Amino acid sequence: MEAALIPLAALLSFAIGVVATPLIASHNRGRGIVGVDVHKPHRPVIPEACGLAIVSAAVSPIAAAALIYGGMGYPEYAALTLLGLTAGLVGLWDDLKPLNPKVKPLLTALAGLPILLLHAYTPRPMLPFIGATRLTLVYPLLVLVGVAVTANAVNMMDVFNGVMPGTCGIIAASATITLMIMGRWSSAYASAALAGALAAFYIYNRYPARVFAGDSGSLFVGAMLGGLAVTGRLEVFMVVALMPHIMNAFYSLSSIGRLYERREVSSRPIRILKDHRLDASPDEGAPLTLARIILVHGPLDERGLIKAMTALTLLSSILAVLTLLVVPGVR
Repeated sequence: MEAALIPLAALLSFAIGVVATPLIASHNRGRGIVGVDVHKPHRPVIPEACGLAIVSAAVSPIAAAALIYGGMGYPEYAALTLLGLTAGLVGLWDDLKPLNPKVKPLLTALAGLPILLLHAYTPRPMLPFIGATRLTLVYPLLVLVGVAVTANAVNMMDVFNGVMPGTCGIIAASATITLMIMGRWSSAYASAALAGALAAFYIYNRYPARVFAGDSGSLFVGAMLGGLAVTGRLEVFMVVALMPHIMNAFYSLSSIGRLYERREVSSRPIRILKDHRLDASPDEGAPLTLARIILVHGPLDERGLIKAMTALTLLSSILAVLTLLVVPGVR
């Protein structure tokens, strides 16, 4: 894999995403696949499941690389292609016919199977101050759990305009740069393809959103980040970079006490004030989310809240890069 192909992957996925997103949005609106933007006072109806554009845009360059380089010792391309398609299909299933909240994590975990079956992993993760560890028996299970965690953590963060593609785009771009510095060109190529697709989708999903990714997009993106952590040996990097997403999921689940779907919760964590600003819900039964924690310090308009969540991810991504470059034992 030549380093010069990495920016080409980003440009190709970006171009596909720019074209595919409005086409899929128009199709879904015509089919009645829509959702309501509940954080707007006029509650606009927005095309849902448009994350299929992210899937098509990101997978295309990776699948092409799998066809070209698959027989040359680069199993990660085929593994990530199959992982992404599986997670995207699970998400589409959930968009069209909501899955049981206990079933969805299991199905997203299965998306990690191609990595194991194609042996696109190294069971010796690098840990801070320790270096390479040998987890030959446990690591395959950790791969499945990790993919499920990242997929569902990103899914639970996709609640405000532009937050999912914006924050995950920052993480994917940071991962690409880090992988290039470390000379892991094949994983950098795949990460660049994901970053380009997210940049294209952000154009349409940013405030005020014209499209929603749906679970087909968020589960795909989260699973791909988890897959890249494995194929690129970026386990520690991804844990640090995704910390806002992971903590949001942890607080939400611990406050409710079980796995749940947003549609199952009667009391929302955020309320809209008369001046259209967002405020933390005073209802003790509402889920404790990252957005609710931010708004405890005072109401914000939606743009302000989005900027705060994006800034936290930018900070965590910078810390992730510094962790790999500075802390002994991680590289």
